[in-house]
Amino acid sequence: MTDEALIAAARTSKAWPFQEAMKLVKRYPEGRPDGLPMLFETGYGPSGLPHIGTFQEVLRTTLVRRAYEVVSGGAPTRLVAFSDDMDGLRKVPGNLPNLDMLEANLGKPLSRIPDPFGKFESFAHHNNAMLRDFLDRFGFDYEFVSASDRYNSGECDEELRGVLINYGAILDVMLPTLREERRKTYSPVLPISPKSGVVLQVPIEVVEAEAGIVRFEDQGEVIEHCIFGGQSKLQWKVDWAMRWVDLGVDYEMCGKDLTESVSLGGKIAKILGGRRPEGMIYELFLDENGEKISKSKGNGLTIDQWLTYGTEESLGLYLFREPKSAKQLHIGVIPRAVDEYWQFRGNLAAQETEKQLGNPVWHLLRTTGDGAGAGDTLPVTFGLLLNLVGVLGPHPSHEQVWSYLGNYVHDLDPAHHPELDALVDSALAYNRDFIAPTLQKRAPKPNEAAALKALDAELSGASEDMPAEELQTMIYEIGKREEFGFEKLRDWFKALYEVLLGSSQGPRMGSFIALYGIEASRKLLAEALTRS
Repeated sequence: MTDEALIAAARTSKAWPFQEAMKLVKRYPEGRPDGLPMLFETGYGPSGLPHIGTFQEVLRTTLVRRAYEVVSGGAPTRLVAFSDDMDGLRKVPGNLPNLDMLEANLGKPLSRIPDPFGKFESFAHHNNAMLRDFLDRFGFDYEFVSASDRYNSGECDEELRGVLINYGAILDVMLPTLREERRKTYSPVLPISPKSGVVLQVPIEVVEAEAGIVRFEDQGEVIEHCIFGGQSKLQWKVDWAMRWVDLGVDYEMCGKDLTESVSLGGKIAKILGGRRPEGMIYELFLDENGEKISKSKGNGLTIDQWLTYGTEESLGLYLFREPKSAKQLHIGVIPRAVDEYWQFRGNLAAQETEKQLGNPVWHLLRTTGDGAGAGDTLPVTFGLLLNLVGVLGPHPSHEQVWSYLGNYVHDLDPAHHPELDALVDSALAYNRDFIAPTLQKRAPKPNEAAALKALDAELSGASEDMPAEELQTMIYEIGKREEFGFEKLRDWFKALYEVLLGSSQGPRMGSFIALYGIEASRKLLAEALTRS
């Protein structure tokens, strides 16, 4: 395919990264007029550690960035990971060392509070380092920018001057959105106390906008103070708008909970002489009960948990799909995401261009590389692996699992299948923590026991290398026999799952028997029949 044909197909694709990218094409049909790269931004509050929400926002923004590079024919881009480390520490997290020291520094900018771990210049520097390590771990291409660096260096002073000059207009935007009591003390500018170093939430009076001089009360004394050079910060909604103008941000996405803030920020950015960036408002995650995920409730899922029981690629797929729809995020969604990823990847190479551009893996393979790996498949599905591990007991070994995989694919070698080898470890962990404790094999009913005996008789004459499809047909035909009384075939397969595997659902049984082995499967049948 020619570059022109790819660009044309991408510009009409219904895949959401391309649709988001086209917003930027419409914003600047000829590219940015200043000739600078298109600037994508993702924000981070460094009062806590990076989490799955951090990953999803950087990943999704990167997907749009790469899509824009396609639809624009290779226009330059930048991605800024911005840390709002001038924010004052509002409360002391309970899971940190040196809590007394942090308590004594409440209200101060995070970048001016000592690191409770004693390793970095400040609390913010510690958490910023964690953010960078986190993003580097997943190979993201980004530039790190700190609010403290920009405030302290004076790079924000021109925009701060604009806030003071347009103080009344900004208040006209913000005050109607606040409760009456809050309006009395609200100020877009938060001066940093020259006495205590705390970020003050006090009303101010603009004395001389051009020079940045304001007047306010600090510990009972009315003082005049210059807000330039890191001596203030802005309320976060105003700060967000100022940042868009200061950096020249073209694209930034956010969660649904910030919908109003985006609208307010756009109005303030216009007052400051800038323009609200393009962006997507995505839905928030829900837990397995359909409730909003909350740090205080602890009902979320960490990225390390996902990577223990699944893969980075499967997480990418889960985050790619339907970002504007609320989705449940819990342990139970991982196995399906793993198998769907490999299904999409296996289909990619043979698809027509339009289908490829709508395939999530086409986009995911380009977030950190050149798209290599299209068309790759795994010898077995993750679901089948989980069923195999489940029958091997609560604590099977890695080597034991591979010995059964050798039944399924001739000369299967872990060294030649690193992705599958990693999934074996994931399956073992998932089985240990979530499957083994719940498995309950029931006794077969009389008609089911008769069908199981018929299956055992058929297997007694089967060779160990009988293909999975032939085994599946054999099982299918037994389930159709009138003498066993199954109203529907799915009743037969459900019985196999509940009696042999201890679960209400399971894999294609022909594939499972081929993987587990004929003789081992017959032993499984014999053990089940002893319960009848």
